[in-house]
Amino acid sequence: MLTYNEKLAIIESFPELERKNVSLGRVNFQFEGSISDKKNIVYHLHPNGNGFIYAGQLENYDTDEKGMVNIRDYSEDQLRKLLKQSIQSLSPVEKTAAEEAIIGDSKEERWVDSENNVLILVEENESWNIYYGLNLDATFDTYEEAEMFLQEEGFTRQ
Repeated sequence: MLTYNEKLAIIESFPELERKNVSLGRVNFQFEGSISDKKNIVYHLHPNGNGFIYAGQLENYDTDEKGMVNIRDYSEDQLRKLLKQSIQSLSPVEKTAAEEAIIGDSKEERWVDSENNVLILVEENESWNIYYGLNLDATFDTYEEAEMFLQEEGFTRQ
């Protein structure tokens, strides 16, 4: 288990996070660049080593009702990975001109696999289309069908 100071050093290595001291020696870290109302990435990091990181938009994490994950027993690698994913989930997505032409104002999600391949899921004309770059890869009648396909192919929502 990492100590409070080790966790603090890891968290402070992310320049996009701003430290906010709170009561009882606890510390929050906020992400001002968040596209959501959610700004607290690290919540109540306590000198005893306990604390929480926001993972409300991430899959494969056991979160509480606020979308927070307890990091008390996290290793350095686990902590860095979760921080990176949390920041990424709340960051604006830069779209290329080609992606903008496909997506426009439609609702879209980005899905990534273990090799960092990105598929874009777009709701168009009452169906759900999956694009790889500019190419239409698949079409589904419902979001649930598209989601199941992406998960079966090893992709996770970004």
